[in-house]
Amino acid sequence: MEIILNKTIDTLGQEGEIVNVKPGYARNFLIPKKFATLVNKANLARLQKEQQAIAKRLETEKNTAESLSAQLENKVVTIARKVGEEERLFGSVNTADIAEQLAELGVVVDRKAILLPDAIKSIGETQVPVKVGYQMTTAVTVKVVPESSEESE
Repeated sequence: MEIILNKTIDTLGQEGEIVNVKPGYARNFLIPKKFATLVNKANLARLQKEQQAIAKRLETEKNTAESLSAQLENKVVTIARKVGEEERLFGSVNTADIAEQLAELGVVVDRKAILLPDAIKSIGETQVPVKVGYQMTTAVTVKVVPESSEESE
């Protein structure tokens, strides 16, 4: 079934594109949520009129993503945690911890945009991808260090 995307969907395509999807996915999810419309003469005419506005929105999205990517480039997030035997952490470092540290560095990132497959459970440096938008990701270095005994006292 051919549909016109009203919103950019990572797995399908950009706003304004005509894509082919399974009928059930279109009928039960995309169309009711207003993420897409059916391809017909009226909707194609509307798409032609809105093409410039869509292009402008996508360009703005791209510029925002590039600026956020530039801010995140070469950032090193240092997180101190209590450590047990064999340098294993008590607990773990998750996306919320990374987002909090990035906010302290002056870069606001939604924790859902941090693509951490599993929580970090050991000391060391890890490259963590961060989705900045417009199908772009940037890597941030997360450095987990042992918490000093002076801080805990």
